[in-house]
Amino acid sequence: MRGIFARRYYTNHGPLAQELEARLAKFLDVKHAVCMTNGTIGLMIAAKALALEGKVILPAFTFIASAQSLTWAGLEPVFCDVDPDSHQMDPERAAALVDDDVCAIMGVHLWGNPCYPERFERLARDNGIAVYFDAAHAFGCTAGGRLIGGFGALEVFSFHATKVLSATEGGCVCTNDDDLAARLRNIRSSYGAGRPVEIPLTGNGRMSEAQAALGLLSLEDFPKIQRRNHAYLEAYRRLLGEIPGLRLQSPPAGETSNCQYAVIQVSAGEFGLDRDALFRILQAENVNCRRYFAPGAHRTYYYRDKFPQFVDSLPVTDHLCGSVMQLPSGQDMDLQKISEVCALIGFVHRNAGPLRTVASRA
Repeated sequence: MRGIFARRYYTNHGPLAQELEARLAKFLDVKHAVCMTNGTIGLMIAAKALALEGKVILPAFTFIASAQSLTWAGLEPVFCDVDPDSHQMDPERAAALVDDDVCAIMGVHLWGNPCYPERFERLARDNGIAVYFDAAHAFGCTAGGRLIGGFGALEVFSFHATKVLSATEGGCVCTNDDDLAARLRNIRSSYGAGRPVEIPLTGNGRMSEAQAALGLLSLEDFPKIQRRNHAYLEAYRRLLGEIPGLRLQSPPAGETSNCQYAVIQVSAGEFGLDRDALFRILQAENVNCRRYFAPGAHRTYYYRDKFPQFVDSLPVTDHLCGSVMQLPSGQDMDLQKISEVCALIGFVHRNAGPLRTVASRA
């Protein structure tokens, strides 16, 4: 930060932002990593850089920004259901949604796990449409042994404070297409940047030098953080494994994950309480858990009213939105705290009967 103050260079493609782009491109093995203010801006600019028009298939089981980026770009979302085991968008269901008005597929990698990118690339190629990926959860993860970042036309990462690579805010768009990278850079800047190319509009998605500085520090720490996350996820797996009605989401065999998210699915019949009751009890005991995602994008006010055809057509998504919960992980946790959280969950299961009445009043 002292160097930033000494240079008086605070934003506008400064030396730290350029260094971060170069190091991200090398780490992810892509030609271009274009840093942005945040991941949502990255998704918005990506849609314009791809010159999309019409409808885009995406999962409803995702953070709302995935869909909002399409709305901002004047595109129409086509919400697709997900696989009940992986929680990723189902390629077969997506294939059934392709029609003459669909111009692209937006895959979303969830929980640090891949969303079948090669299958979506094949589906897009067979139908002559674009495919790109919201990779907000997937920094440092692999699909088919390849690092996520180079699949499809582009992939968009988030460096929000909740992400495994954090710049407190920020993100980047990765691509191996030189012309697409030039369009991304020129749309990102309100007056153009880099090689001039024709673009539909400009904006301001520049990453500040302060963000880039924190991103560089986080990138240095990433291997250590990934190892820590793996240890935490294994602890959750071991300690929750004997409790009926809980399923911990796991990375696919043979793939590398950042292990950032400890996600459980609660089966009320076996556990004794539903997800929402468990959530309220854990919150009351100061356990920082989250209901991810609730509701699905197709049931949020805007999309529910504008596209009612999807409201009752995504049964797997609706089931997951009512049964999935994210347990605390990250730097505020340690193995002792994880043990205490799991012991509390075990206590809740053993006392589900009397707690059910208490939770219903909360």
